[in-house]
Amino acid sequence: MLAGEWLSGGAGRKTTWGFLDDGAKKDVRRALLKAVAIPGYQVPYGSREMPLARGWGTGGIQITLSLLSPEDVVKVIDQGCDGSVNAVNIKKFYERVGGVETTTDTREATLIQTRHRIPEERMDAGQILVLQVPYPEALREVEPSEANTRRMHAEADYARMWLHLYEDVVHYGEIRLAYRYPCTVNGRHVMDPSPIPRWDVPKLHMADTLFLFGAGREHRIYAVPPHTRVEPLEFEDHKFRVEDFHGKSCSRCGATDTFLDEILGPDGTRTFYCSDTGYCDKRRR
Repeated sequence: MLAGEWLSGGAGRKTTWGFLDDGAKKDVRRALLKAVAIPGYQVPYGSREMPLARGWGTGGIQITLSLLSPEDVVKVIDQGCDGSVNAVNIKKFYERVGGVETTTDTREATLIQTRHRIPEERMDAGQILVLQVPYPEALREVEPSEANTRRMHAEADYARMWLHLYEDVVHYGEIRLAYRYPCTVNGRHVMDPSPIPRWDVPKLHMADTLFLFGAGREHRIYAVPPHTRVEPLEFEDHKFRVEDFHGKSCSRCGATDTFLDEILGPDGTRTFYCSDTGYCDKRRR
């Protein structure tokens, strides 16, 4: 039974496997089901202590462990990289507590856990993407009170967010948010898509994949189900746009249609590489 089946119909099967106890997994699965039913809505849940420091994505790890089955193939990336300390150690953790197979190939994975990026390759309906979220509240920049942000979401009162974006236009001539770009989900809730770059935001719109967002420190879970409208906030005369890499290419694989990381050499030269290392390695092969 794969991760998607656990969420849709296998939650009743008894499991004492994969680090978390049955009660913890049921709590997370109930929150996930509600999050899928109300796209973009932040569902509270009882976040557990994990054997990892805060900042390592404990919310995403709890979601993954609650969905994981022995038949799953897991991919973990950190800012697009399969080989970072964060990604490697989380993969080792899953291998140790679940005995699951891991991969660096997006197409082979049934369950992908990520921090700050969405893979370049288009994912299909048989895959789930779990995003690690440090700050789930999209309105936190404009309202510090949790009670007030809850009320604002309930009333669909997003005037302060629109004013925040308008101030950017007045001061800089454009909306300068490079990541955590606020989006309207299913025409209702304004959602923080996690610290992904603007480049990845369009991948959420009408996708075939289920996106799950976990914030362990904030005790919040939310979701974007497949084939759901996800629309970045924009003005008629100042449209949302992604990063511009025109005229640049990856120095390893030559790609010109991917999100690129810029490396500044000691002599001042600028080199660009694909942020998604798995995709870059596959292109090179």
